[in-house]
Amino acid sequence: MKIYKLIFLIIILSSCSNQLHQQQLYVFGTLVEIKIWGVNEQVANNAINIIAKDFQTMHNNWHPWHNSQLTDLNKAIANGQTWTVQDPNLLLILKKSQQLYNQSDGLFNPAIGRLISLWGFHSDDLSNNFTIPSEQEIAKLLTPSMNDIYINEQQIFSHNPIVQLDFGAFAKGYAIDLAIKKLQQLGINNAIVNAGGNLKAIGQKGEQSWLIGVRHPRNGGILAAITIQGEESIITSGDYERFHEIEGKRYSHIIDPRNGQPTKELTSVTVIHKNAAIADAATTALMIAGLKDWHKIATQMGIKYAMLIDTAGIVYLNPAMQKRVRFQSKPKIIITDKLK
Repeated sequence: MKIYKLIFLIIILSSCSNQLHQQQLYVFGTLVEIKIWGVNEQVANNAINIIAKDFQTMHNNWHPWHNSQLTDLNKAIANGQTWTVQDPNLLLILKKSQQLYNQSDGLFNPAIGRLISLWGFHSDDLSNNFTIPSEQEIAKLLTPSMNDIYINEQQIFSHNPIVQLDFGAFAKGYAIDLAIKKLQQLGINNAIVNAGGNLKAIGQKGEQSWLIGVRHPRNGGILAAITIQGEESIITSGDYERFHEIEGKRYSHIIDPRNGQPTKELTSVTVIHKNAAIADAATTALMIAGLKDWHKIATQMGIKYAMLIDTAGIVYLNPAMQKRVRFQSKPKIIITDKLK
């Protein structure tokens, strides 16, 4: 009898370990979905609860307009004061952002928080009446740079009071990197964390690789699918995420730091990279770089796989990315030069 009980218990645990456990959270101003495969329900729920708490702490510390450690830092910069970083991850974000700022020729620039606010994107509700800022208002805010920030151990200072940090183009990628690392520490080797188009996966779903859909930037359906290979991030940025629409014209939340204007040429950029934070920053930089300069910026940022879609719906891929993507429909495709 004891033998039968033991066999029955093993069967139950084996069955549970092959289930897909998933949960949705709302944090970072977007829907976050966590999927875990290959562990029992108790282990999965415990891991999801830990990740949810970690995400909420990050959200509270890094929020660019609600009271947070980041808004405290921005107030100190505006007043010419030195500020001591309490959150070690915020310090790491600052350092990594400076590196990516320089690799992207300044196109990824979290120092332009005042410009983002001027365009009405420091708000939880974008349905309110919005007035396009004047050229004079924009011109006053075109000087901030990540190189204006000085870091001495935990001490942060800037001589430029116009600097206002907003890590909206980086924080979600960084957060899901931390989440995947935490899951691995908890013994989970097959999982996906998806924060509103910022996705990172490890392992696979049973005998099948994770298959990820890439959203069509206009019709809301699935444009293409990409199979995950090991530990990878697939990050997409687009002009459909947060935008104002005035008289039929769309004004994206992705602002070009060179002229203070929303990006216009591309509707979305998708990047594959092992590191989600790098991929997150790169999608923003490539959106801003446009068709003329994206190849150069991608190379400088170490990107090997990229897909861009312009306002005419034309898809641009480097050859390596072409091999990874399966399209649901048949858009016009242009294959670019190789990325080094």
